[in-house]
Parts: sequence; structure tokens; C-alpha cells
Amino acid sequence: MSELKNKHGVPPPPYWTESGDLEGWVHATENYSSTDGPGLRYVLTLSGCPLRCGYCDAPDTWERHASAPALVTDVLADISRRKTQLRGRGGVTLGGGEPLLQYKFSRAILEGCKAMGLHTALETPGYYGDFADDALLDCVDLVLLDIKSFSAERHRALTGVELAPTLRFANVLAARNKAVWLRFVLVPGLTDDVADIAALARFAASLGNIERVDVMPFVQHGGAKWRAQGLDYPLAGVEPPSAEALDQVRDLFRAEGLLVY
Repeated sequence: MSELKNKHGVPPPPYWTESGDLEGWVHATENYSSTDGPGLRYVLTLSGCPLRCGYCDAPDTWERHASAPALVTDVLADISRRKTQLRGRGGVTLGGGEPLLQYKFSRAILEGCKAMGLHTALETPGYYGDFADDALLDCVDLVLLDIKSFSAERHRALTGVELAPTLRFANVLAARNKAVWLRFVLVPGLTDDVADIAALARFAASLGNIERVDVMPFVQHGGAKWRAQGLDYPLAGVEPPSAEALDQVRDLFRAEGLLVY
């Protein structure tokens, strides 16, 4: 992994333990979600994220110390209690934050879920994709990949981090023919540049492993959490995109032969 760090310049995620029962930082769990992958999902939201998206609806997941530590064995025991309901009808989704920031903890959870015969999904912006090794990816059935913008400049302005690691991760997933659902949030004035979206659509179509694209409208869900964290919410006056704008963006992806929702 140090070779990847030196080659690409992405520092390794700082949060892990090196021995014993792996400890991670879990922000929340949701027992039965229907919006985080196929079927009924147990969703494990991990704390910690290097991105600072202006439209983030969960700024309380940014810092690991905002949550309590959890052991892999305890998390897997909780999932095991629900495996009968999940097996064959859904599965487990790891999200965040950026779950790959805790890549060792994530890998251990995913391995345990596969041992139970559960479908697994990883929801990620892909920033720490360089640290998703073969052992981790072998235990992932589906990646829900959030790409905020296809313009490096806009992505940096929007998130505070570079786009390149996400695109590298997308190409790694394509080389492995790993199933991906691409997720794109349409934010008026921030992510609605037509040329940028068209370029993202062409890139997605070129990968060959994008099963579907979810174009999601920005909604005013995050303001209260920003204020609770003592932060000024930068999008307080932004309205959701119109139905016409959403249709236009979905048509850009459909024009490249992609299945769009």
C-alpha cells in the first residue's frame, strides 16, 4: 500500500489498529433500508471523511471522534442477528463518510458478511480507493460510487480534494468488472454544468460495468446538522432542481446507453 501512496500522492487513511480485534468508528446503523442498494439493507455508516462537500447532508460524519469506537466482532454479531431476514432479500451496505478511510475495518466487516452468505455493497466517493486491496474488493458485490463532478477544478472547489483518486478507483472497478451503481447529485449552480455532466456520462459509459445511474436532486436536508455542528450552511438559499432540469441530466446519461433512475 505504501507503493500506491508514493505513486499517487494520496496519504494513507489514519484510522486503524494494527493488532487484536479491529476497532473502528461507527456513526450509525440502519436495520432495514430500501434505498442503499438492492433489496432490504442493513446499513453501517462509518465516521470520517476527507471531503467537505457544500451540499453534504451529514457533516456529523466528517470526524471520527464524533462517534464511539466499535469492534468488528460486535458489529458482525449485530448483523448476524438479522442475517435470516437479509439473506437472499437484500444484504449489507457500508457507507459514510468515506468507509475506505477505515479500509481495514471495512474489509473485516465485509469478509464477515460474505462468510454469512450476505450480499455486500460499498457506498463511497472513492477518494481512498487506492487502499481498497484485492482482499477487500473480493468481498464486495456492488459499489455505489458517488462522483461529485467530472471537472477536476469544480470537484476540488466543491469537495476540497482531488478528483483523480476517484477516477482511478472507477477504472480499477471496471478492470475487475465489478458491478457499479453511479450516483450523481444535481445541485443548482454547483453540479449542473451540462458539458461537465455530458463528459461524466461518456466516461461512465466507457467503463462497461455501470449497471445503473442514480441522478438525485439536491434537497434541503443538511442545514440543521450543519448548524448543530456550529457550521455555516453554504446552501441555505438553494432550491432543489426542477423536474425539467432532472430530466435533462438523466437524458444526458441515457444518450450514452446507460440505465438511469
